[in-house]
Amino acid sequence: MNKSAVVHARVEPQTKKQAESVLRKLGLTPTEAIRLFYRQICLHGGLPFPVLIPNALTKQTLEKSRTGEGVETFDTLEDMFESWEQ
Repeated sequence: MNKSAVVHARVEPQTKKQAESVLRKLGLTPTEAIRLFYRQICLHGGLPFPVLIPNALTKQTLEKSRTGEGVETFDTLEDMFESWEQ
């Protein structure tokens, strides 16, 4: 198949860096990942994962977390896990 079409996208540098780090671990190049994503869109007739509008509770929770309201922090994972057992 003739691969002559070009896709150009701008993303935040940190997002690009993190994503490409994951792709390297998977043995994929960014081009291969984009090709795979596009192919999955074609096969599914849409995005290959659900994209949903959050309900009222989810919106409220996300907004609270953005402002730091009601967010609990832990020094270690063990501390976090222990809090679940209480």
